[in-house]
Amino acid sequence: MHEAGHVTADIIFGASPGVKSVSFAGIPFFAITHPALSPAREFVVSTAGFWVQNASNEILLTRRPSLRQEEAPFAKGMLTFNTLTSFAYAGAAFARVGPAERDTRGMAVSSRLGEPWIGGIVLAPAVLDAVRYFRPETRWLRWASRASKVAGVLLVMRAAN
Repeated sequence: MHEAGHVTADIIFGASPGVKSVSFAGIPFFAITHPALSPAREFVVSTAGFWVQNASNEILLTRRPSLRQEEAPFAKGMLTFNTLTSFAYAGAAFARVGPAERDTRGMAVSSRLGEPWIGGIVLAPAVLDAVRYFRPETRWLRWASRASKVAGVLLVMRAAN
């Protein structure tokens, strides 16, 4: 779903998406690539995977606030994958390591923010959603999580200026 977010954003902007083989610490994986875009469009494409993760976590935790008590391996797996993926990307952003094609670097360059700041922006909703999973009755967590997700989306305005 994360990569589908990038591809969808590329297609919306008419930027022919491609696939490139990359590796990190000897572990091979792939990156979605595209031709050069304006900073605002680059920001959207780079962050679209996180937007998909955040939206799917929000849907899960809103519709199923007691997910922790449910027998729901697929839903729990999706929430776990989304959360751990954000933790991993945030760690790479804080350390500024990984392939040049990493999402957090694209977000940092296009928004003119330091990559560690982007790491915090990616990490905040993941931490809040993880805590919401364990403490669904805590109302302020729900709204803090949602606010952190909206704040990440609003950064596109910084990239546009």
